[in-house]
Amino acid sequence: MNAHVIMHESFESPAAILDWCIKKNIQVSFTRLYNGDILPTNPDSYDILFVMGGPQSPSTTIEECPYFDAQSEIEHIKKAVDNQKSILGVCLGAQLIGEALGATYEHSPNREIGVFDLNLTEDAKTDPVFSYFPNTFKVGHWHGDMPGLTQDSKVLAYSEGCPRQIVRYTPNIYGFQCHFEFTKTAVEGMVENCGNELEKYRDNPYVETHEELLSHDFEEMNEKLFIFLDYLKSIIKQ
Repeated sequence: MNAHVIMHESFESPAAILDWCIKKNIQVSFTRLYNGDILPTNPDSYDILFVMGGPQSPSTTIEECPYFDAQSEIEHIKKAVDNQKSILGVCLGAQLIGEALGATYEHSPNREIGVFDLNLTEDAKTDPVFSYFPNTFKVGHWHGDMPGLTQDSKVLAYSEGCPRQIVRYTPNIYGFQCHFEFTKTAVEGMVENCGNELEKYRDNPYVETHEELLSHDFEEMNEKLFIFLDYLKSIIKQ
């Protein structure tokens, strides 16, 4: 089995997603856009697509970020959808999936940076994987936007600061506005590169301090991520 990861920045890494791929002996290829990599011409080379986060938004222009061509990436995601690939988008990646499916991203009511509770919705109770999760649990956050919704999509989880944290677009396509994949190393990279946001937004109700952010144990959220990824893998086998 093969997975492909689209990375927009070196510090927005797949982190625990990559740990899971290694553990499951899944071959992983990368498009590192910040290094000038080109997107695959078609999705035939992989079974699962992971689209990671970044400080960009779907409306970021090439003039603003020369290595980020939102429309080209959206077109590639459309090809992956048409080829029935399993897809997980994280943060910006979730927003790009929504765009590929015709749903425009929006600004979240609140900026969130830290580790805060997610609450599952009624729709999560019938989801094949999240129905087994507790009603409330903690995950990582670092965002100011949220994915758009299609007519058929289901919001499976929300937080106090954002109403769209987990979106199921189809049985094999999900968007996570939140960050299950965070590890301490990954968060240290985020703080090193985006730590100015902790000061800029320090008066916001859902923004933790540097010390608070790095004090968390990320293993529990990673374990929940692995359960979800096992589900995606099982769909491919079927």
